[in-house]
Amino acid sequence: MDELKRRRVYGADHEDPDPGPRTGHSYRELCAGPLDGLLLDVTGWTDQELAEGATLPTEIGAYGPGGRTLYGPRADDPRRWDWQGDSR
Repeated sequence: MDELKRRRVYGADHEDPDPGPRTGHSYRELCAGPLDGLLLDVTGWTDQELAEGATLPTEIGAYGPGGRTLYGPRADDPRRWDWQGDSR
């Protein structure tokens, strides 16, 4: 958990003095793509939502502002979500 504490959570404000994970929350590590290395807070997500992955707004993907990037669970380690591409 110490390694996770040093990581930034997706959506955390860049000015936040503590942009890391919070106690009592569940996270998935985003791997590759524009959000590589960030943690996604999935606290309260259903099993179905976790199995489907997420489409996340980002300004740093292939489509710039207004674009989205897609991440889905890794088959052999569902705590890590792999980048699946970008969309508008």
